Amino acid sequence: MIVVAGAGAIGANVAYNLALLGARDVVLCDRGEVAGGSTAKAMGGVRQQFSTAAEVRLAQESIGFFAELGPPFFDQVGYLFLATTEEGLERLEQRMALQRSLGVPVERAELPPGVRGGDVVGAVACWSDGVADPPGVTRELVRRAAALGVRVEEGVDARELDRDVLVVCCGPHSAELAPELPVRPLCRQLLETAPLELDDRLPMVVEEETGFHFRRRRDRLVLAMADEEPRWGFATDVDDSVFADRLARLAHRFPAAAGTAIADAWAGLYDMTPDAHPIVGRIGDGVYAACGFSGHGFMQSPAVGRALAEEIVGGRSSLDLSPYRLERFAGEIEFPETLVL
Repeated sequence: MIVVAGAGAIGANVAYNLALLGARDVVLCDRGEVAGGSTAKAMGGVRQQFSTAAEVRLAQESIGFFAELGPPFFDQVGYLFLATTEEGLERLEQRMALQRSLGVPVERAELPPGVRGGDVVGAVACWSDGVADPPGVTRELVRRAAALGVRVEEGVDARELDRDVLVVCCGPHSAELAPELPVRPLCRQLLETAPLELDDRLPMVVEEETGFHFRRRRDRLVLAMADEEPRWGFATDVDDSVFADRLARLAHRFPAAAGTAIADAWAGLYDMTPDAHPIVGRIGDGVYAACGFSGHGFMQSPAVGRALAEEIVGGRSSLDLSPYRLERFAGEIEFPETLVL
C-alpha cells in the first residue's frame, strides 16, 4: 500500500498522478481535512518568474495543467513585477533574461489600468501566469483521484497506517514523519480588503523593491508582504499592527482602493528549506518526500505530483529531480532561490 501523508495541493497531486499511472491501493490521508492546512491559506499565485532555472522549470511544467483547468479554478491574468529604482529594474531584467532563455514568455510591460506608475521606472510581466483557488483546485484533484480508486482518509495520521511506501507531503509538519528533513515553519499572513470595483483582468501586481503584492479575489483584493522580522515557528496569530502600513501601500499603488478597510486576515505557514528549494524524491527505504516548497508548493504541485509519482511507480522521472534531492544539504548551499514572496 502507498500512503500519501498530507491532503493539501502537493499530496493531492501525488495521489492523483499515482492513480493515473496505474498504482493500486493508494491512500491519501490527513490528520485534518482535505485542503485544510497551508493550502487553505495560500495566496494562490501561479508564476513562472523565479530567479533560478530549477524553480522556473517546475513552474513551467505546472502552468499547462492550471491553464487546462481554467476558470473558476484558474484565471490566466498574468503576473506583473514593477520596479521603482534602476537597481530593481536591473534585477527584473536579469531574471527576465534567464526566464526567456528557458522559454518563459516574459516581456517588458505597461502598467495595467488603475496601477499608479509615477514612481515606476519599468515593469515586466508574464501573461500566461495567473491566480488560482488553491482549496478549490485541491478538492477537484482529490475528487478525480477518488474516482480513479484512491482511498481518501480525513482525520487519520499516516503513522497509524500499515504501508509499503510512505510519501511525506505534510508541508511545515513534514519533519514529524521524517526528522531528517530540514524543513521549518515560517508564518506569513494575508489581508483581504472590503468589496471594491475591480477589473477582472487585474494581474497579480508585485513591487520588486518591497515585495508588497496584491491580487483580485472576486470583488476584493488580497494583500501580502514579508514581515520586517521573520516569524519562525508554528504560531499563526494575525498581527494587526501592520494593517495601516499595508493599506497605505495599497492606496499608493492602487488609488481606487484608498479608504478601504481590512475585512479579513489570516496567517499560514511556509515550509522553508535552507535554500528555498523543495525536497522531492526518495529519502529512505520505502519513504519519499515532497515538501519544503518555501511558499511555492501550490503553483509547482502539478509538476511535482507527476514527477514523484513517476519515480515511485517506475523508478525514474521524466523531470530532472536532481536539484531537489535531500542529499544536497550535505554540502554548501549552491544556488538559493531569492524570489520568495
